[in-house]
Amino acid sequence: MLVIHRFHVPEGRTADFETAAGAAVAHFRTRPGVDGVDLVRNLDEPGLWALVTRWADPGSYRRAISGAAATYALMPVMAYALDEPSAYLPAEELGENVPRGAD
Repeated sequence: MLVIHRFHVPEGRTADFETAAGAAVAHFRTRPGVDGVDLVRNLDEPGLWALVTRWADPGSYRRAISGAAATYALMPVMAYALDEPSAYLPAEELGENVPRGAD
C-alpha cells in the first residue's frame, strides 16, 4: 500500500514545517508494517512537499495514524496538508472501488 500526503508550505514557514514533518517521519518509521518513509520536496514548486509512505497492508497504516502517539506526532504537520485522497493500492488488490461520498 502506498500513501502520499502532500503539503503546501508558505514561504518563510519551511523550518517550522521541517520540524513538524520530522516528527511525522520519526513516528511512521517506528510503526509495525511500514516498508518505507520518504519526505520529498517538489522540483518546480518549492512550497510543495510530500510525505510518501509504503505499508504492508491498509491495517498497518490505519493503526499507525490512530491513538495518542499518532495525534501528537502528526497533527502539527497536518496544518500544511492538502485535502485530497492519499491512499493507493494496486488495482488488482483494490477490487470494486466506490469513490468517497458516493452513495
